[in-house]
Amino acid sequence: MLEAMVGMQGEDERVRVHGVWRPSGDHGMGTTINIEVKLDTQFIDNLKEFINHLTKTMHAAVPGSLVIWYDAVTVNGDLGWQDKLNKYNKPFFDLCDGLFVNYTWKEKYPQDSAAAAGDRKYDVYMGIDVFGRNTYGGGQWDTNVALDLLKKDDISTAIFAPGWIYETNQPPDFQSAQNRWWGLVEKSWGVLQSYPKELPFYSDFDQGHGYQVCYEGRQVSGNPWNNISCQSFQPMLKYTGDEVQTPVQTSINFKDEQFSGGGCVTVKGSLEQNVIFSEQLFNGGLSMEDGSVLLFYSVNADANCVVGLSLDLSSRNKGNTSILIADDITTFHRKKQNRMYCSYVQSDKVAPQAPDNQNWVLYQATVQSSASYTLTGINIVCTLKTTGGVNTEIEEDGSSEANGSRSLAYHASLGHISIRNSNDDKLFPPAKSWMTEGGYISWSKNSDTSKLLSLKVSWKLNTSRHASFTKYNVYVEKLTADSNTKPSRNFLGVASVEAFYVSNLLVPDEVTSLKFIIQACGHDGSRQELEECPKLFLVPVDHYV
Repeated sequence: MLEAMVGMQGEDERVRVHGVWRPSGDHGMGTTINIEVKLDTQFIDNLKEFINHLTKTMHAAVPGSLVIWYDAVTVNGDLGWQDKLNKYNKPFFDLCDGLFVNYTWKEKYPQDSAAAAGDRKYDVYMGIDVFGRNTYGGGQWDTNVALDLLKKDDISTAIFAPGWIYETNQPPDFQSAQNRWWGLVEKSWGVLQSYPKELPFYSDFDQGHGYQVCYEGRQVSGNPWNNISCQSFQPMLKYTGDEVQTPVQTSINFKDEQFSGGGCVTVKGSLEQNVIFSEQLFNGGLSMEDGSVLLFYSVNADANCVVGLSLDLSSRNKGNTSILIADDITTFHRKKQNRMYCSYVQSDKVAPQAPDNQNWVLYQATVQSSASYTLTGINIVCTLKTTGGVNTEIEEDGSSEANGSRSLAYHASLGHISIRNSNDDKLFPPAKSWMTEGGYISWSKNSDTSKLLSLKVSWKLNTSRHASFTKYNVYVEKLTADSNTKPSRNFLGVASVEAFYVSNLLVPDEVTSLKFIIQACGHDGSRQELEECPKLFLVPVDHYV
């Protein structure tokens, strides 16, 4: 079958390339080519042309995408893992974006590969098998041994099967083991995350999985889920190690109620009355503009806990400055470390919260900005409200609290952060600007009182207006003939492309119409009002396919 495919030429070859790149291109990804069979040498030239054509096609279809060749079959057609870049796999490497080197390499092989690659040494990814199958250093909890060597040799790496942590049930629990293992990676290679260079900036700390789904503090689904496409920018929380116990700990919280997505940042522990606790969440280089920026954030905190955000700003001409943003500015002014911030900005509650999400409070602040500054850090800042008396005299350290050294319990969560320019109001296209379609519709009988529906829901703008959205939330309403009955609205899932597949949706026989709602989501975390979203209506049928 493989030889038949690579033997195609002309129009057949274009069809073959289309069949390979289309699934990846539709999801905005690149592709890896791994051929682990022996290939007749007469097909090698065709294979090289296929790689060349696929790479060019992927680059045109998905700018920034990569086509990576896996170190398996050689230019002689042999199935022989080279464990480095050499003359037997370099002809393929030269036609694409990189080489994924098999993970059984030896100590000197990274240097050999870098020498063979020349100025493309960072396009060589030395494989590491986390399961430790004949991999340098042994993988598992010693994966950093290989990483340290590759960092020293100044060459790239490809980490294979980090799911080892979950699949082998590493103690004491998945999240703790996950943090510990990735802490080893960070200790070896540092923080490599790339952040946007201009506003807007948004994160709800979503890791692409959770025990529930929430939007604006309201639970829309109570089912566990996994969807890596939903992952948001992740905070730089430091893993201190199992043996280090700090009074206050910051972590991603999946179990408590969220503001958005499947996780939030929770600060929990014991805090002295006169102390301000701060931890950096994001470290980047966001260019600011002249004017003002709007900052939104959500907080769920115990009654005696105060949460704020601080922004670190840097200017080549004006130096560094920091801004503390909080609703309770007075409390922060009374603290021992209050002078660490150059200025304070008051935040305000956006609106009274509804009864079903009363634990979360949404705040908004307006911060004046200058084009000469770059936003280099975003920090969560925590302290306790004043419970005792206030000293009439200001101490040398600037604090004015009595009994400031007393420790109390602290527990607060941050649900999301959104920063955008004040003039960047997100306008979503109205529902009439969209075309919706249902395809592959299939009905089947479930019971005497219900049926099952499967279909593909797709949508696209019918105007020339350019619009960019991060994802789409999909809901369904089941309408009945009883106009006095409020239709139930159910969250179905999230799509990162303009299509969503529904499988075996339960439809009671009393339902006379289904309304699918497609909710576009902006880069700043904004969401189109559900009443204004495009919709697809579908009438149930009694015959089954």
